[in-house]
Amino acid sequence: MSKIKYDLITILGPTACGKTRFAAHLASRISGEIISADSRQVYRKMNLGTGKDYEDYIVNGKMIPYHLVDILEPGYNFNVYEFQKYFLKVYNDIKARNNIPLLCGGSGMYIDAVTKSYKLMAVPQNSKLRKELGSKSLKELSKILSSYKKLHNITDTDTKKRAIRAIEIEEYYACHPESNYDYPEINNIFFGIKYDRTTTKKRITGRLQERLKRGMVEEVQNLLKGGLGPEDLIYYGLEYKYITQHISGELDYNTMVEKLNIAIQQFAKRQMTWFRKMEREGARINWFDGYMPLEVKILRAIKLISD
Repeated sequence: MSKIKYDLITILGPTACGKTRFAAHLASRISGEIISADSRQVYRKMNLGTGKDYEDYIVNGKMIPYHLVDILEPGYNFNVYEFQKYFLKVYNDIKARNNIPLLCGGSGMYIDAVTKSYKLMAVPQNSKLRKELGSKSLKELSKILSSYKKLHNITDTDTKKRAIRAIEIEEYYACHPESNYDYPEINNIFFGIKYDRTTTKKRITGRLQERLKRGMVEEVQNLLKGGLGPEDLIYYGLEYKYITQHISGELDYNTMVEKLNIAIQQFAKRQMTWFRKMEREGARINWFDGYMPLEVKILRAIKLISD
């Protein structure tokens, strides 16, 4: 193969589109290593709920190297600033070994943070502000958050804990100048995988049923038994939010499954909205139809990344 003309290959798409499998097979052809761009797969013991399909990293019996998966204990509040730092360390390490970094995931803000070279700051806790906000309702917190200009993520208003942290971050940004560290410009190419909306819904429903059969409820039960509080798990959203509500008696099983399935479908829709926003802002995403045979996707991608 000719020399690859990019520093980074980014593979994105909505949940359940087959990103990881494609990334692993592409990596196997170009001496690549995968860097996860998933905001929840960083946590250990959160496997089924975050969709860690470890088997997807195996190509022809060989495990493709992957990074930023299983690096933190559950309960920690990972953020995009920390992701930038972790990413850069891994990215430089991969490049130093003359391998190709492939960023793979569906967390649009994380992808933007490294491909647009955002300059972010570490935001410390503000005990005084937290005390002031603690007595307010989620509705009141959402209203306060909406008064700031930079609203990064609508899941910031999923819980009071998320909303308070989001306000804390926005208040810090408003009161402090931009950090002056230099984040490198990265020559990147985007590949996206997507199905039509009906197929995406079917894939989401099928994958949810499979993971429930494999023990996703038991996974959440074990996390709760391990010392995490319900609020800690609800913070992570989607699977952890609805299954925790089921375990705590707020939702019966069938209602939980129905609500969770709808929530994941809405999440996939929000992911595509973010990716379209990226395109409006200048990102050129080379989209592949999910139904396209894997080998055809691989060959087309190799042609686009090579001289």
